[in-house]
Amino acid sequence: MSAGYVGPYIGRFAPSPTGPLHAGSLVAALASWLDARAAGGRWLVRIEGVDRPRCPPGADDRILSQLAACGLLPDAPPLYQSGRGARYRQALDELAARRLAYPCACTRRDIEAALAAQGLAHERHVERPYPGTCRQGLHGRTPRAWRFNATDYQSKMPPAPDRQALIASLSIANDGIRWTDRRLGPQFQDVARQVGDFVLLRADGLWAYQLAVVVDDADQGVTHVVRGEDLADNTPRQILLQSALGLPTPRYLHTPLVRAADGEKLSKQHGAPPIDDGRPLQALADAARVLGLPPASGAHDVAQALALWAGAWARIYNPPL
Repeated sequence: MSAGYVGPYIGRFAPSPTGPLHAGSLVAALASWLDARAAGGRWLVRIEGVDRPRCPPGADDRILSQLAACGLLPDAPPLYQSGRGARYRQALDELAARRLAYPCACTRRDIEAALAAQGLAHERHVERPYPGTCRQGLHGRTPRAWRFNATDYQSKMPPAPDRQALIASLSIANDGIRWTDRRLGPQFQDVARQVGDFVLLRADGLWAYQLAVVVDDADQGVTHVVRGEDLADNTPRQILLQSALGLPTPRYLHTPLVRAADGEKLSKQHGAPPIDDGRPLQALADAARVLGLPPASGAHDVAQALALWAGAWARIYNPPL
């Protein structure tokens, strides 16, 4: 693992094709496109359809059509996760061969019972750590999933960095992961304690997001990840996996969320309406407002508005390079 890429900028937008783009996902799409353009880099699109049962037919084409209507055109053909199972299997086999991944027989009920026995009560919207039940073996039980041995891997890292190293953009220590988000600033998570050994291959046979995104970012040469703030707490897990697989770590910027009237994050699961791609300039202006960009006054079309916002981007957010 390296502390970051050196070389040309490559960014990406990676929507899940569980439905069309809505106002929240357009914010992330616009931000990632602007970041790439402000840096003079390339912008890629990846369709993250590993959760196949939740992806209706044609949703991926609809997303690409919406992006095109908004002038957000990728610099290469899209990459589809749905055809990359063999690559994810290769990564899992590598981790398993090094005892960094292990099979797990636990059901959700098993995990809840183990955590309850430890006195950990369930809290809404709070992720609870895997209790490590299968870390030392299945003891005759049938495997259901595969997990990354984050607990053992993190414990073998060096001690926490000294004061000077604490301000570095990235460090992996035995007490946790420190990294700097370009918008949110310094971040820290003790993955072993707060998350535990996380899933790489699900019990239903589908690949977990954490493994797929790490492998895909590396294979596409992604140097900068710009995505929604709801994914910020996934970043330390991905940094650990990048380290374990010997892959570079991109720089990260997590964008503000668009929230519904009840305060919940706007999402497809909560019935967020699709953007009106018949009025792309208005949809983009709404997204730009969330990002703190100035009004595209005087812009007569999408291309003019995008050019204005690309010029303003680097002055508002951290320089991308």
